Amino acid sequence: MVLELLRAVQTSLGVIMGLARGDMVKPVNKPKTIDIEGVTLHLTSPEKKVPIWVGQREVLLQLLAAWTRVEEKDLPLHPRLLGKPGVGKTTLACAAAQELGLGVYIMQATMDTRPEDLLVSPVLDPTGGVRYMASPLVSAMVRGGACVLDEANRMSERSWASLAPLLDHRRYAESLVAGVKISAHDEFRFITTMNEDASTYEVPEYIHSRLMPQIYVDFPEEEEERAILKEQIPFAADDVLNYVLAYLQAAHQADLRYTVRDGMNVVRYAMKMLHTKRAPDAKSAVDKALELAMGAEEAKQFDIF
Repeated sequence: MVLELLRAVQTSLGVIMGLARGDMVKPVNKPKTIDIEGVTLHLTSPEKKVPIWVGQREVLLQLLAAWTRVEEKDLPLHPRLLGKPGVGKTTLACAAAQELGLGVYIMQATMDTRPEDLLVSPVLDPTGGVRYMASPLVSAMVRGGACVLDEANRMSERSWASLAPLLDHRRYAESLVAGVKISAHDEFRFITTMNEDASTYEVPEYIHSRLMPQIYVDFPEEEEERAILKEQIPFAADDVLNYVLAYLQAAHQADLRYTVRDGMNVVRYAMKMLHTKRAPDAKSAVDKALELAMGAEEAKQFDIF
């Protein structure tokens, strides 16, 4: 059964591969408001640009399998992506949503995120009275999009509790502020990313069981990392890429926190120095960029030149 499901996912990928190669989401006319139980909710727009996922095909297939519905009564799962900051968890989630043709709605969680922030917030209407603003999560629910709840393990249990009915067979959320029950569209998909660092909360057990499967996103291999840097920074010189890749691979071996996101910043800064003639060659440009990005001590700990 699992093999058949993965084959079905791979077949669907072949049909819709063209979606993932463009970084622009095609505009779709969507209503800007929706009336629920006599209350008008003002919806947010989906992301206009979605990054391309490069490499690590297996984790993308795992995510798409979790979101697959085997039959009409089947429900999609709500996976969580785990890994160090900067390995591409959010990019992976966005790319999977786009491959399924879904609008992408990203919501950033913090330790200050409240239940009303996750669902519906009241604001003053310019014409007087109160306007109820739907969060990206609720907008994805009613429109049938995909919500990426980013760094969700920074939230408190009180905020998680408001999502409990949405993440099981009930698939709805109740807004106490607006006084409405909001049901999720059949095509609604949910995913959360979680970083591995000290500034996070323990996820409540009753929520933990609703966020399955857990998919671990690791550092990419060197050639995958090279492809990512070339995709994101097509004007980068080969010498600059080689130096930065050598540093990143050494950092991965030493289990340091630096990821391809750091590599992008180093490459961009080095190229800017070369473009403005502030550095005589690629070696000098990368050396200075590493020093400013990583700190003088950590920049010198690997012999990459």
